[in-house]
Amino acid sequence: MKNLKLKSARAAMDLSQQDLADKVGVSRQTINAIEKGDYNPTIKLCVDICRVLGKTLDELFWEEEQ
Repeated sequence: MKNLKLKSARAAMDLSQQDLADKVGVSRQTINAIEKGDYNPTIKLCVDICRVLGKTLDELFWEEEQ
């Protein structure tokens, strides 16, 4: 499932995938894969992303049941 919440939060802070990747210490491809839903990040990476974007884990990574 695509992570549109992550993409939206990143865009709202005017950060490119590369900018976010640099801030959390991963490759741009990793951020792209997370946003596309092709990669499940570690909890540490999730927390690092949340800190950079000023969001909680729930706000960015919780999936509502359909």
